[in-house]
Amino acid sequence: MTDPQNSTFRLLKRSLGYFLPYKLHIALAMSGLGIVAACTAGAAYLVQPALDEIFIKKDASALMFVPLLLVGVFLAKGLGLFVQKFLMSYCGLKVLERLRYELFAKIICLPVDFFGETRVGMLMSRIISDVNLISASLPELIRIIQHSLTMVGLIGLTIYRDPKLAFWACLVFPLAIYPVVYFGRKLRKVGRKYQSKIADISSHLQESFNGLRVVKAFAAEDIEKEKFGQTSNNLVKISIKGAIYNQLSSPLMELIGAVGAGLVIWYGGREVIAGNRTPGEFFSFLTALVMLYDPFKSISQANNTIQQAMAGAERVFEILDSEELSEETGGKEVYTPPFSSLSFKNVSFNYPGTQEPALKDINLEIKAGERVAFVGQSGAGKTSLVQLIPRFHDCQKGEIRLNGQPLHDYTLPSLRTNIGIVSQDPFLFNLTVAENIAYGQQELDRKAVEQAAKAAYAHDFILELSQGYDTVVGEKGVKLSGGQKQRLTIARAIMKDPSLLILDEATSALDTESERIVQQALENLMQGRTSLIIAHRLSTILSADKIVVMQGGQILDVGTHVQLLDNCPTYQKLYNLQFTTSEVSPNV
Repeated sequence: MTDPQNSTFRLLKRSLGYFLPYKLHIALAMSGLGIVAACTAGAAYLVQPALDEIFIKKDASALMFVPLLLVGVFLAKGLGLFVQKFLMSYCGLKVLERLRYELFAKIICLPVDFFGETRVGMLMSRIISDVNLISASLPELIRIIQHSLTMVGLIGLTIYRDPKLAFWACLVFPLAIYPVVYFGRKLRKVGRKYQSKIADISSHLQESFNGLRVVKAFAAEDIEKEKFGQTSNNLVKISIKGAIYNQLSSPLMELIGAVGAGLVIWYGGREVIAGNRTPGEFFSFLTALVMLYDPFKSISQANNTIQQAMAGAERVFEILDSEELSEETGGKEVYTPPFSSLSFKNVSFNYPGTQEPALKDINLEIKAGERVAFVGQSGAGKTSLVQLIPRFHDCQKGEIRLNGQPLHDYTLPSLRTNIGIVSQDPFLFNLTVAENIAYGQQELDRKAVEQAAKAAYAHDFILELSQGYDTVVGEKGVKLSGGQKQRLTIARAIMKDPSLLILDEATSALDTESERIVQQALENLMQGRTSLIIAHRLSTILSADKIVVMQGGQILDVGTHVQLLDNCPTYQKLYNLQFTTSEVSPNV
């Protein structure tokens, strides 16, 4: 049973709605269609005077007049075609631009949880490939209208020339409708599968290239090639099936047309032999008939393309119209610094699709100016806890208050622009050094960028790059070392000037020398700010005002380093694992 939400009519109507802003362009294109249809019928009409007046009656004036008229007809037809095709291409490209923007705008505003459950390659496929199909829907529909108008003109000419011959010619038309409907449905199904396989290929490419170092580290190139070959082969199989359906419609239409032409030649030949029709009248009719079957075949091909476009439309509108995929929403209050307090009250949190909570009954108070460190084994819930603050995730139970107000009351832009985050996996865009540091700023203030870089101990190495601050760092900052990338992200956080700072194991992936420099940069960043520090190395947080010990998504204890070392066995164990008895205990 056909899903009414995905019916061809509904999808086509929704797709065509994107062309409404270009009504004038479409009206001009339709005018071009009218010219093309009239000229096609006119060319067929001129066959009769050309044959009867020139070749049979040998009329010299007709010899001059008819060829010039024929040239004029085809010139007008060519101009009409140009106007129609150019304007339709223009409209298609503008719709493509709008659809891609709308889809990207919807996806980029979806919650972080959505991206944890969805393949990036699939999203890329919908934005690039599926949207392309939709943009072709109106030009193909116009193509159907164009050929329909042409058919109306030619049918009118055949009836005018000879109603009886027209009857025999049109006798087979009902048969020609079946291939259009049948192959259209088949291609719609194939189109869905094809777009799905395109998404699989995009996902495979994205994962393989992003994980290239892992692939090479395990010498797994042959494994990846085999996987890609299988995915590509599945796509080819579907494409072959689509090609069969697409190409079968044409010979069937040819056969139906041949049957109609055969009936006309049989009946018309009898009429000419009997002297009831002139050869010119018959061949004018036959020319119109030949021209008539050509647009019918084109309508069939255009319908095939529209069905494939509707398969893409299903996938695009599935995201745009989905009630389940709702954009992130914030409150109406604008958060403005200074930061005064942050409190967690009975907060519990589950990741989507999991039964075991990542956080259980968290209660914690953080005051302005404090440095609060979070320690615990991997999976203790440290990162999950701090990611609730900028609302990357939302807790299912309990409440988080910022400056005394529920976190949900604040607008997301005001909340997030005042929270700085430096994680263990620094991410840089494929932009210049300066553009990465100033990312998210309204303007690129060169002086402020350099000041932030100096505070992050990045200025000196930046000047040593090939083009200094104008050096493009490559995808994910591939041209820089780990310590250099981290210092740039710290400079970016300094540029942001947040009232609350989150450091998520910012030095855990660095060597000792890089860690020393980055730690100095972090000290500059934390000056005068409330800081939440997730620490892998306890040596970096011994002087914290408050250390929160976590295990299994719960807070076991809170205190200073000295207090926890005396009273918390879990903290004592973590400390002893990192500091041997031969080491001098750090000053606290």
